[in-house]
Amino acid sequence: MNFGRGPSVVLNVGGTRYSFSREVLKDFPLRRVSRLHGCLSEKDVLEVCDDYDRERNEYFFDRHSEAFGFIMLYVRHGHLRFVPHMCELSFYNEMIYWGLEGSHLDYCCQRRLDDRMSETCTYYAAEEPNGGPEGKGRRPPAAEGGKWLERMRRTFEEPTSSVAAQVLATVSILFVIVSMVVLCASTLPEWRAPENRSVEEQSRYTAESVREPSGIIEAICIGWFTAECVVRFIVSKNKCEFVRRPLNIIDLLAITPYYISVLMTVFTGENSQLQRAGVTLRVLRMMRIFWVIKLARHFIGLQTLGLTLKRCYREMVMLLVFICVAMAIFSALSQLLENGLDLGTKNKDYASIPAACWWVIISMTTVGYGDMCPITVPGRILGGICVVSGIVLLALPITFIYHSFVQCYHELKFRSARYSRSLSAEFLN
Repeated sequence: MNFGRGPSVVLNVGGTRYSFSREVLKDFPLRRVSRLHGCLSEKDVLEVCDDYDRERNEYFFDRHSEAFGFIMLYVRHGHLRFVPHMCELSFYNEMIYWGLEGSHLDYCCQRRLDDRMSETCTYYAAEEPNGGPEGKGRRPPAAEGGKWLERMRRTFEEPTSSVAAQVLATVSILFVIVSMVVLCASTLPEWRAPENRSVEEQSRYTAESVREPSGIIEAICIGWFTAECVVRFIVSKNKCEFVRRPLNIIDLLAITPYYISVLMTVFTGENSQLQRAGVTLRVLRMMRIFWVIKLARHFIGLQTLGLTLKRCYREMVMLLVFICVAMAIFSALSQLLENGLDLGTKNKDYASIPAACWWVIISMTTVGYGDMCPITVPGRILGGICVVSGIVLLALPITFIYHSFVQCYHELKFRSARYSRSLSAEFLN
């Protein structure tokens, strides 16, 4: 392309002008600038830059001038760092525009960029088309039909998205609390069926338990949870994705045991296997404790815990590997020192390596129940080493998990504040 009469080319970036020779553009480290050398027409030039002055041979780029100045320092000296007092993500967008990547940054700035990107990696619910403040115009007919579905979806999925969502979340929390109180009260001696009942009496008691106040309250709570789960499934966009979500799986695990226990109560009747069925019923009813996890849908703290475990599964696996390796080593050595060697005193608590594993785990976690302890001098020395190594091994991955926990908490707080702003707008409207 004809770059003008003069031997130099001028780049105007945000009002700051840079002059280069024609030959420099051919192998320029910035891909967007080097593309100017291969342009064959003014149309090609305008695809690379924002404007072009043929007479002065000047190319205009409407970009951040200070950020480009730091990028030019990288071109000259080979070191790329962030602009002070500038958002890392904004500078990263400038880098991408000019053809650079995150790997071009210095190591310290790469870590800052990774932390910043992980902090902003928040899961957002899908936005409805033209649903933002700028797009409040007339919706298309197809979107009008699905407007109430989106409102229902947000009402059940985001407790802070509207007044109705907050009321629904409050009612759901009350049902969870009531169900937990009934579950705890049902284990009291006054509430439990006597163990010495006959088979006929036990059968009659099981069949009539649903008519007792606790059974009625339990049925009402289950009815609410079932209706809530069914409505959320109906209004969900992706049914397969809905079934795969962890909180929805927990809801299903909390609801299903009740219906199974009712069916077992109906079909066992006077069956001779009633005693076995009674044990199964107690196990299924105790699974109602999963209802407590339903509170994670309404409290940021429990959501933060779940999101942290999801993101830090590698660190958690690494922690388990540390514990398993140390358990294998210390349990074998403790069994050998306490029981395997003929030292005159044998500790029966360490009769096998699996038995010694219990002592290792409570020692490494510094719990120390005291139900078993070494009695030989070498065993006590090994116990001290086991405790100190447990502190060190457990502390190594905890730093990463704590850092991820803080990030997840800030992300969920930001998401909650985002929906709270929509709630404020609803009050204003």
